Amino acid sequence: MNKTDTQTELFQQCKAIANQIQTGEYNRSEGDEPCNAYDYLESILDIEYTVNGKAEYLGARVLVAFGGPNIWINTKTQTVEGYWWNDRAEAYYDQDNLGLDDCLNELWGCR
Repeated sequence: MNKTDTQTELFQQCKAIANQIQTGEYNRSEGDEPCNAYDYLESILDIEYTVNGKAEYLGARVLVAFGGPNIWINTKTQTVEGYWWNDRAEAYYDQDNLGLDDCLNELWGCR
């Protein structure tokens, strides 16, 4: 696979995740009923919270893939960030119809 192919594949993976967030349509597997943000977060690998000086929630980065490629959802910037060796890709989403940011805000408040 050449560099262009890996960048294209990385962008497509990021775009697919961004589409899930934007449409709010996430299924664990084919034929399953749609899941909510809490269901989505069951399979994540890590969460990095962004807070202000008063410890108020501003956003979070959620690691959804690791080891090749690494893919993060950044709710503060509304981007899905993908990294694979020296390649980098980003896909943006306009709306969080999955409710991921609200869910992460609630989880931060429960700490």
